[in-house]
Amino acid sequence: MHNRGMPNSAGPQTPAPLRTANNGSIPVMQLDDLSKAIIEKLQQDGRRSYAGIGKAVGLSEAAVRQRVQRMVDAGVMQIVAVTDPMQLGFARQAMIGIKCTGDTLKVAEKLAAIDAVDYVVLTAGSFDAIVEVVCENDDGLLELLNTRIREVPGVIATETLVYLKLVKQQYNWGTR
Repeated sequence: MHNRGMPNSAGPQTPAPLRTANNGSIPVMQLDDLSKAIIEKLQQDGRRSYAGIGKAVGLSEAAVRQRVQRMVDAGVMQIVAVTDPMQLGFARQAMIGIKCTGDTLKVAEKLAAIDAVDYVVLTAGSFDAIVEVVCENDDGLLELLNTRIREVPGVIATETLVYLKLVKQQYNWGTR
């Protein structure tokens, strides 16, 4: 999952790979009930031991470790520390709708390479792409918009929705 609004606190950030929706050409990892149960246990507590998960789902610690590693390697899930941006000095978060011209995938890849951008999706509707950003303050947001986002070739318009208060954010929605 992406970390909407939550920078990863586990060391230097490297941009997450741009994920594309499956159009039939990308192999999808088939998850059995045990793998789904492991995901759900990790969503409840990402620090839970493999031995504890194994006991809960009926597998050995080694089997859980192997399954988790396969799912991480396949991009099915990430295990990260979710932080509170406000407590880390990032007082301004915003969602930015972007209208583009040309190849929107190329634009999205350039946007994804910007450090302050933590979420990028291509959309249908009023905007071609939506990005979420985390900045230290309004000056940082203004600089990001003017010198980084609007300078990306293909960006023709932006609309910024500034966050006033985060009411709900969860990552434990399960595997449904």
